Amino acid sequence: MRVSSLAAAGFPAILVGHLSGVFTESRTVAATPEQVWEVLSDGWLFPVWVVGATSMRDVDAHWPAVGARLHHALGAWPLILADTTSVVSSEPLRLLELEARTGLAGSARVRMKLRAVPEGTEVTMQEDASHGPLRFIPRPLRWAMVVPRNKECLLRLARLVEGRARDA
Repeated sequence: MRVSSLAAAGFPAILVGHLSGVFTESRTVAATPEQVWEVLSDGWLFPVWVVGATSMRDVDAHWPAVGARLHHALGAWPLILADTTSVVSSEPLRLLELEARTGLAGSARVRMKLRAVPEGTEVTMQEDASHGPLRFIPRPLRWAMVVPRNKECLLRLARLVEGRARDA
């Protein structure tokens, strides 16, 4: 059975993501796709909702256009790593695909998909290692690191977007 068929048959996203080679988490945000995109489009908010990102050094003026980069710090003092995240693909109100560098460990491909639903916006976050030593960590260990982190990222994103929408 194809992976896409599993998703259509209603299999849990985590199972489909695991089989497809990409770890997938989704959350419904009580806000419009425009309100979610507004937060994703503000690179200075990146460390507010991305677990592990601690501060911003700079945001390219054309963020979130393809090729734009966020210059951020990862980790906790005194073990702080300065690195970048760049836009691979951008379709306003629908898709933001990023290449997140993690120093010598390599990089990860992260895809944020937005879909309008009656309750607001379904945000789906897909991630897996794309380059470097991270790719050689066994899938169950990568799953144990990525899935809980991405659940928390989506929770933080939802709280940020919903709070801004409520205050608007």
